[in-house]
Amino acid sequence: MRWKVPLADVSMGPEELDAASRVLRSGWLSMGEVTSRFERAFAAYTGSRHALAVSNATAALHLAILALGIGRGDQVIVPALTFVATANALLYAGAEPVFADITGEADFSLSPAAVEAAITPRVRAIMVMHYGGYVCDMPAINAIAQRHGLAVIEDAAHAPGAALDGKKAGCLGDVGCFSFFANKNLTTGEGGMVVTDRDDLAERVSILRSHGMTSLTWDRHQGHAHTYDVVALGYNYRIDEMRSSLGLAQLEKLEENNQRRREITGWYWERLSGLPGLSLPYCRHRGIASAHLFPILLEAGIDRRRFMDEMKALGIQTSIHYPPVHQFSYHRQHCPAGPLPHTEAVGAREVTLPLYPAMSREDVETVAGAVAAALSLARTG
Repeated sequence: MRWKVPLADVSMGPEELDAASRVLRSGWLSMGEVTSRFERAFAAYTGSRHALAVSNATAALHLAILALGIGRGDQVIVPALTFVATANALLYAGAEPVFADITGEADFSLSPAAVEAAITPRVRAIMVMHYGGYVCDMPAINAIAQRHGLAVIEDAAHAPGAALDGKKAGCLGDVGCFSFFANKNLTTGEGGMVVTDRDDLAERVSILRSHGMTSLTWDRHQGHAHTYDVVALGYNYRIDEMRSSLGLAQLEKLEENNQRRREITGWYWERLSGLPGLSLPYCRHRGIASAHLFPILLEAGIDRRRFMDEMKALGIQTSIHYPPVHQFSYHRQHCPAGPLPHTEAVGAREVTLPLYPAMSREDVETVAGAVAAALSLARTG
């Protein structure tokens, strides 16, 4: 379908084309010098001691969990209002996700009070997700973790460049995981990154991402090793040089694009504030957002499917972030959860509006006008 305003769009230009072309001309296509440069640049940008590029954010989460020694019989507290990979990465490791509720209708992040209530003797870590690019209440989460001796994993898939109290998302816990999927603020098509200040976790992730090998093809090409040992049951979670070259080019644009996203978000808040039939979460967020998503929350009595159909008819693409994980058929069977009232209320009424750096003020006006029209048509009763 040809959308008048699509949900998302990539910010690509000649810099990315030139970067990928240079890699292709070099003849070295797997993890090598370009990936090393991308890792160093991303570490410097986030302020982390280590950054390790991987094939995608799901792999990043899986590696972070394994590096922390979390496995069968262990539990990790997670939100259910997230992409399914957040919970699935735990299941891959044999661990059990313990779903905790979100803060409420103004903040879709894990509730610190709900986290505290969910702790059992088997819980080893807390995994937060910085929904939409808005950093969680990390001071409260970290305080709980310290009291109970738990690790903190940040799913920062939405949050490259987001910050709280002067520190970047991904660097507020023990280990952070980023996504470079095609719709993300920094995109390489597929790809991800693990960041940490802990030397032990970085060493473990480095080994596990490439089959548990003690040296890589690039090391041997550089003459740094003649052979290798395999010291762990590792995985093929490597990134390639083309994606790393795109990552370097995209990193140069990230701050400007994030600022543009925040500006567009401000236009939305200005235009939609006070509109009957919806509320706007995160208006009073105290951190610096990466503004990956623009969510709205429909009031009870608004038929969400009808609303989204009316938006589609007007040429505006919308989405849902997210159907709660604990309500999926597979997860109801394999990791059942008790009631999560805030998660379930938001999961039933959230709609995501278009947001990407190339949007104009006119685009925002077009979307806002469509929202007003669709709301009036989608009222039930």
